[in-house]
This record gives sequence, structure tokens and C-alpha cells, in this order.
Amino acid sequence: MDQIQQLADYIDRSSCIVATTGAGISVPGGGMTYGQMFFSGGRRMRPGDDYSSFLPTYLDNMFSYKPCYSHYALRDLEAEGKLTGIITTNVDCMHTIAGSINVAEIQGSLQVNCCADCGRHYDGYEIWDKENLPRCEYCGGEILPWPLYSHIGLWQDDVRKAQKWISKADLILVIGTHGNYGGVYWDYRRKDSAIVQINPGHTGFDRIADLNIRDDCDTVFKKLNEIRTKNR
Repeated sequence: MDQIQQLADYIDRSSCIVATTGAGISVPGGGMTYGQMFFSGGRRMRPGDDYSSFLPTYLDNMFSYKPCYSHYALRDLEAEGKLTGIITTNVDCMHTIAGSINVAEIQGSLQVNCCADCGRHYDGYEIWDKENLPRCEYCGGEILPWPLYSHIGLWQDDVRKAQKWISKADLILVIGTHGNYGGVYWDYRRKDSAIVQINPGHTGFDRIADLNIRDDCDTVFKKLNEIRTKNR
């Protein structure tokens, strides 16, 4: 509990918090890792493949689970005016579904979709909440999500958001992620920013974090809410 109190103190002292999240924030609620989503039999799925397996392996899963407690906790920090934005490598849209507004999905997501034939965009995750893979209403082509049609590339609009946010953050919350995506956004951070990592396992952030909390994020945010509620 001492570490959670330290986290509460960091949050109370900070005026510009940025969270960076990975699969670890969604997996406790039934989510899948990036590799589980877009790799099949050890082979990366490519545009033009028969990706009918995409629906049962990922989309059914996506809409069978909901945002976790931690997604809502970050939403509440944003509503409080503490959290400037969330930088995530997740493509499951759970931050948006939870109600967060400022979300930088640096590898794209199921909110960024494009017809493989005519290039028309169909943005918004709701298009995937169907029993059949969606087709373009103009040409009938397959609609692909950004991680497929980009060969799992970077979504530059959101990369620029991430760079801007992290350059101003005085506190960075690292939640359920292993990589910092160096030159993509991490190297843009303020050098005097505090770093708090929440992850039950060891990662590359261990040596640079000011505070390492070895627990799952939902447990941490529930305890944090208790402490901050009591202190108000």
C-alpha cells in the first residue's frame, strides 16, 4: 500500500500526466495480445490473404470483453483534468469504448479502416461489431483495418499526438507494456518527468522508472481510488 500511496502523491503533484499502455491493460479482461490478433500459425496476416479467420480469432473476442477497471480509471483521470492523453499500441479500441477522449493509437486500430480495392475509408470500430466481415458499399471490396492494410505500420497522425503529449508530461504512467518505441515517441519525453511503471513482470522500463509497482493494473487502480477518495 505504501507504493500505491506514492503513486497517489505523484498524481496529486502532477499537472500533466500521460499514460502509455500495452496489451497488459486489456488481457486481464479477456483481451488478446498483438501477436495473437494478427499472426496465424506463426505467419503474419497480409492484405489479400483469406483473412476469414480474423473474425473468430479476434473480432468475436473483441466484442465479448469490455474495458477493464484500469481503462475507466484513466478515463476518470482525464475527466479530472490530470491526464493529458493515452499513448497505446493496442488496437482493440478499449480506451475509446471506456470513454477516454485523447487517445493516440500509434499502431492504428479497428477504428481506422479502408477498402482494399477502392481505398474508401470506413472509420469507427462499430463496423466490426457484425457477424460478417464488412464490405465496401460502393465497390464490394473487403474492408481492412489499419494494422492489416499497413502491414502493421505506424499511424502517423497519432504518433504526432504522442510526441506532443509526452514532451509536456511531468508524470508518465507505464501500464502493461514492454517497449518504449524509442524514436517514435519515447525519446521526445521531458527528461525531468517522473516515470511510474505498473506491471506484474519485469520489463525494459525497470531501470528507468522512479517507481515500479509489481501488480496487475486493475488491482493497483482500485487501491489507488480508495486512497485518493479517502484523501479528498
